[in-house]
Amino acid sequence: MELKFSTFLSLTLLFSSVLNPALSDLCNPDDKKVLLQIKKAFGDPYVLASWKSDTDCCDWYCVTCDSTTNRINSLTIFAGQVSGQIPALVGDLPYLETLEFHKQPNLTGPIQPAIANLKGLKFLRLSWTNLSGSVPDFLSQLKNLTFLDLSFNNLTGAIPSSLSELPNLGALHLDRNKLTGHIPISFGQFIGNVPDLYLSHNQLSGNIPTSFAQMDFGSIDLSRNKLEGDASVIFGLNKTTQIVDLSRNLLEFNLSKVEFPTSLTSLDINHNKIYGSIPVEFTQLNFQFLNVSYNRLCGQIPVGGKLQSFDEYSYFHNRCLCGAPLPSCK
Repeated sequence: MELKFSTFLSLTLLFSSVLNPALSDLCNPDDKKVLLQIKKAFGDPYVLASWKSDTDCCDWYCVTCDSTTNRINSLTIFAGQVSGQIPALVGDLPYLETLEFHKQPNLTGPIQPAIANLKGLKFLRLSWTNLSGSVPDFLSQLKNLTFLDLSFNNLTGAIPSSLSELPNLGALHLDRNKLTGHIPISFGQFIGNVPDLYLSHNQLSGNIPTSFAQMDFGSIDLSRNKLEGDASVIFGLNKTTQIVDLSRNLLEFNLSKVEFPTSLTSLDINHNKIYGSIPVEFTQLNFQFLNVSYNRLCGQIPVGGKLQSFDEYSYFHNRCLCGAPLPSCK
């Protein structure tokens, strides 16, 4: 009798879960409610068609659940299209570690202030959208961030100096916007990790902060801005910097007096006002890429290393550079 009852109970629970799938949901009901509201705020786009109230949200497209807590820990929309502004509701997913809106040209408005509530966020990418307004100061409150990408948007105004207070940041992408003003001095005083820094294709002006002398950037791209003066602070014998792009600025310094790290594999300084000669030390570096064209360099290109493996376009349009791969010196 007891066996029959337990079998009956098991079957009852089985049929209940089939008739009412919510009973077998792994998904947290609060998270599910928020996600359905986000879908509604975006106008029920096709990319979120799998978001249905009678299915387990841990199985939905564009989200993942933590394997232990079953709380939503990732919201990534990078295929299909959503339109409008980022809903404030994203701030009501308290266990979110990854938030990504990528290649969403119909995503508009400012960077949503409610993102400041997501204290566990590690990965934030809002890129290739039509977001506008400023880079918000509140991002510095997200102390767990390891990756911040706001590239390819219409962001304007100055870069907030408080971003240097993110202790775990591995990469900072603010490139391809319309940012103005100076590079913050605080970017030479990052707390904790020194992130790879991408500020290219903006309208930044002024000098590169002298505080960069204390920073060991693995990769740094400041190209296509209006930066002036000396960039030698980026380099240094004791640094481990590998990739540097300073091209298309108004930089003016003596290249022959710069001390370069032996780790350097890629250097692009084309279209500046850099003078002096190419250091003999360049023959000791394992360059995968080199472009010093359109500057005011003079003298013979040192022979050796990788220097002759690059074509004339890496060296041409200088004041009086000569020697292979350019015409020989007179």
